[in-house]
Amino acid sequence: MRLFEIILPIILTIHIIWPFTGRKRPEVINLLPALALIIVILHGFLEGTRWQMFPLYAITVWVFLASLITWGKNRRPNNISFPRGWRLAGLLSTLLVLAISTSLPALLPVPTPLSPSGPFAIGTRTMELTDPSRKEIYSGKDEARKFLIEIWYPAMPPASGIKPAPWMPEAKIVAPAIADYINLPHFFLDHLTLAKSSAYADIPANRSAGMFPVLIFSHGWNGFRQQSTFLMQELASHGYIVVAMEHPYGARLTVFPDGSLAANNPAALPKGKPDDEYEAAGRILVNQWAGDISYALDTLAKINQNDPAGQLSGLLNLNKVGVFGHSTGGGATIQFCGIDPRCKAGLTLDAFMRPVGLEVLDQGTRQPFFYMFSELWPFPRNTELFNRYYSHVSPSNHVVTILGADHYDFSDLPALSPLAPQLGLKGPINGARVQKIIDTYVLAFFDLQFKDTTTILFDGPQAAFPEVRYDH
Repeated sequence: MRLFEIILPIILTIHIIWPFTGRKRPEVINLLPALALIIVILHGFLEGTRWQMFPLYAITVWVFLASLITWGKNRRPNNISFPRGWRLAGLLSTLLVLAISTSLPALLPVPTPLSPSGPFAIGTRTMELTDPSRKEIYSGKDEARKFLIEIWYPAMPPASGIKPAPWMPEAKIVAPAIADYINLPHFFLDHLTLAKSSAYADIPANRSAGMFPVLIFSHGWNGFRQQSTFLMQELASHGYIVVAMEHPYGARLTVFPDGSLAANNPAALPKGKPDDEYEAAGRILVNQWAGDISYALDTLAKINQNDPAGQLSGLLNLNKVGVFGHSTGGGATIQFCGIDPRCKAGLTLDAFMRPVGLEVLDQGTRQPFFYMFSELWPFPRNTELFNRYYSHVSPSNHVVTILGADHYDFSDLPALSPLAPQLGLKGPINGARVQKIIDTYVLAFFDLQFKDTTTILFDGPQAAFPEVRYDH
């Protein structure tokens, strides 16, 4: 909960229970209802209202109006003995309603991605790319393939007064679609419009450290480019330029700058089909996503020569390109690195192997790779295909499993609510803890590949991370 959301129920509770303390009421207690109303107004202007707070807003208005009626009339004694009968019932009922009203915003807080730990401030920008050499195969229209990328980059500290960028600028449109996908009421995630990131839109890049390695991230099926913002920001804060893809018709809902929409196309990964038919469709999808990554790298090379926005020219070290992805994006990572030598290192988070091409499955990848899995997600067909692929990669590659984690623990979704495990959005492991594990291992892997930083994390089990199981 945010600051004013915490202060408001405290003020209301003090005002409601004071008459039953047996102590003389000071004048300041009579002012608390007006103060509560002021807090609501400040909360609306500075933090933003949200539906989870509506019961507390209603209680505040009710308490304020009641205080006006009794103001100066001394209808309630200053001292009340131990409450009996209706007085006690009224007090308990009011406190129960207040507790329930407070629990709603507490159980559905405005999410805050884990604060990055690196020395750099973070800038962010979003771009629409159109690849005229490829056709869009999922829109039903005769048009070129277009998609979005979001870039997080090391930046100069923001000027005073600049506010952080929204976690998801299109949340007003996308949040209901996410709620529908995870079987929640359509309005349930509307408060995501209020969530802020730790990055700042279009602020000047930091040029004091020279060029930065480039990392490309591919989201999962029904995901979106901001789905793992905690990890994007952590990497950028440590000196990486991180480019998150948004693959239209595979993402949950893409909102283009002109306002046009591209909703997820279920036919791209058709449920209920035989394995061979499903996996053939998946390979078409992942090839499209690998094409997105390829074209994004082409565009980044042009930006490195001459950035129209005047930010990133000369800062992208395209000789040090890492690719990583979650779920279907993990499969796209393996597919891309299997066919494009610009990928110098790869990392997957619960890699979905069924869409990976047969050639890559049977020849493997040659780059250094690191594979992270959640304990509760793997299933036989995926494991079978991963083992088939893994038998063709370097023995120096590593596979780990995070115990207690589930598939969405690699995203920001567990931060949506303390009830995330009950909502099926995460495993039983603590959300902040699993994000710390992911941040630490992903950063260590890319630092090892691109910055020659030594680490013992990949030597075997670590006492500092007993939740990480090393697999072979």
